[in-house]
Formats: sequence, C-alpha cells, structure tokens
Amino acid sequence: MPPPYARDTALDTIQRELTAFARRARATAARMHPELSLVSYTVLAHLEQQQGCRATDLAAYYLLDKSTVSRQVAALERLGLIERRTDADDHRVQALHLAPRGNEILAAARERRREAFEERLADWEAADLARFAEYLVRYNEDAAAHP
Repeated sequence: MPPPYARDTALDTIQRELTAFARRARATAARMHPELSLVSYTVLAHLEQQQGCRATDLAAYYLLDKSTVSRQVAALERLGLIERRTDADDHRVQALHLAPRGNEILAAARERRREAFEERLADWEAADLARFAEYLVRYNEDAAAHP
C-alpha cells in the first residue's frame, strides 16, 4: 500500500490537471465557433444525444437554476441553433431540439475537436489511449453518480 501522502499528492495533481484541462477546453470552444461557448457546445450535444428535452430537464441535468438555463436557451434560439417543438406525448410541453443549423455547427465543432485530439495524442500508444479512455469513462460515471 502506498504511503498516505502519495494519495494526497495524486489528488492535488488530478485537481490541477483537470482545472488546466477545463481552461483549455473553454478556450478551444471559443476558437471553434466565436458564438459557441463550451456550455453551448455541451447543451447542443446533450440535446442531440437525448433527441430533444425540456428546459427543466437541462436545468436538472446540469444542476443549474432555471433562469440560467433560460438565458442559455434564449441565446441558442437567437443564433438559430435550437428550436422549440410541441412534445408528441404532451401537447402542453415545449421540447428543445437542435435546429438544422445547430446540427451543422455541432458536427463541424465535433470534427475539429476530434482532429485536435488526434493531433495532441498522435504519439500515444494504442494501449495508453485505451487506458486513458477507460479512466475518463470511469471518472465521468463516478462523477455522475456522486454530484
């Protein structure tokens, strides 16, 4: 068993590196599309993955206040990236969906992000990439289970 300080050192390193990762991700998102922040990108990706959802679902998923989500949704609507549609199961409910332009922007941003990852990780061995991918999935699953 490693000494206790090794765990503390590892946790400090993880915190520092994830913070640097988040800063880089925000900066990269701004370069991908000047009007598409990292938050906007993740909202669009979530809408794509869920094939639409209500604004209250977004607020619950991101643990945000409804007013914060409302402002984000309004901005994405103004840009023509998302649209409201009447829910097929409950006509009183408006669901948010990607607009055709939102699909285009998301696909283009995803492709540029993939190219950036391919470039950054070009020298990594396949086994290292697989391990890294597994650790990221595990981390995100644990984070989702313990918000």
